[in-house]
Amino acid sequence: MTAALRFDPIRLPPECEDLRKEVRAFLAAEIAAGTFDPHKPQREDNDAPAFSRRVGARGWLGMTWPKKYGGHERSFLERYVVTEEMRVANAPTRRFFVADRQSGPILLKYAPEHIKMDILPRICRGEVCFAIGMSEPNSGSDLFAAKTKATQTDGGWLINGSKIWTTSAHIADYMIAIFRTAPPTKDNRRHGLTQFLVDMKTPGITVNPIKQITGQYEFNEVVFTDTFVSDDHVLGEIDGAWKQATSELAYERSGPERFLETYYVLTELVRAVGRDPDLRAAEGIGRLVAQLHTLRRMSVSVAGMLQAGKEPVVEASIVKDIGTVWEQQLPHRVRDLAAFIDADPSNHATLDEQLAFATKLAPKLTIQGGTTEVLRGIIARGLGLR
Repeated sequence: MTAALRFDPIRLPPECEDLRKEVRAFLAAEIAAGTFDPHKPQREDNDAPAFSRRVGARGWLGMTWPKKYGGHERSFLERYVVTEEMRVANAPTRRFFVADRQSGPILLKYAPEHIKMDILPRICRGEVCFAIGMSEPNSGSDLFAAKTKATQTDGGWLINGSKIWTTSAHIADYMIAIFRTAPPTKDNRRHGLTQFLVDMKTPGITVNPIKQITGQYEFNEVVFTDTFVSDDHVLGEIDGAWKQATSELAYERSGPERFLETYYVLTELVRAVGRDPDLRAAEGIGRLVAQLHTLRRMSVSVAGMLQAGKEPVVEASIVKDIGTVWEQQLPHRVRDLAAFIDADPSNHATLDEQLAFATKLAPKLTIQGGTTEVLRGIIARGLGLR
């Protein structure tokens, strides 16, 4: 049966635009104080714990969560504005971003009350960092091929195996991970996966950073050797985590960060061509901005669906797939247009630096949040094609 796909137009309410002004003023003050440079590619291995705490103090973490857990009971659209402004400014968000975007909502839905009361307020204060443990060696983005085992023991579980491409594991306080607690059945290969909350300080965890071509150490291999996780750190249904993980990925795949990761090269190109671009530059930039505007409209629509309590898994996958293609191609399109710019605009060196960084960064965008091939499989199923 074909799913009904809708991207209803959403207009941000006035309170969102008031909030946008507030966030921009905050970021301008942080830039003036030297916290980060918006004109340099955001190095994902930059860790800024003090900045994270200041963002938390402004009430911009856990924005949609209940006040009893430190949240602020604001809308997904307001959270969208904060995320968008942080990404556009190249702010150092890595310490809090995963926790705020998807780990917190998972804890809200599935964690025992005492864990919610302990961890969620700390996320809202910008004090803790989370990693996501999904991908494994030899299984790529096929979540259901996970082999890392959780074996039941007295009072909990022993974890053995490894995760790969785990962003921020080397600085994370916690990981929410999928482990195999039973074999898949003949009729359901999704069976047998369980979601756990793992304290990264637990004995038996080894984190091996993976150096990228950019020089970053954003990704990691995480090895578990008889790592003990207590029973109260099981999240949700034993052997039934595939439903939870699918829902979680709707948060990961649909936000503005899914098409703004190389955005800085476009803004730098606009600065380079100035107020009087030639026809070729004007047409090229206009086309890129039109595509970006369409992606943003789709992404805001998904935020509206989340606000309405829906789980737009297919729509989020479409945003991520199209957004990845766009932001991967963006450095090459900008380089083509920049070739016709006058030899020495004031920011030519910055543009060259950003293009070099974005070109090396772009390949990893296919992996994070699910590979293009996996996403297109999800979309095909949603359209009733497989």
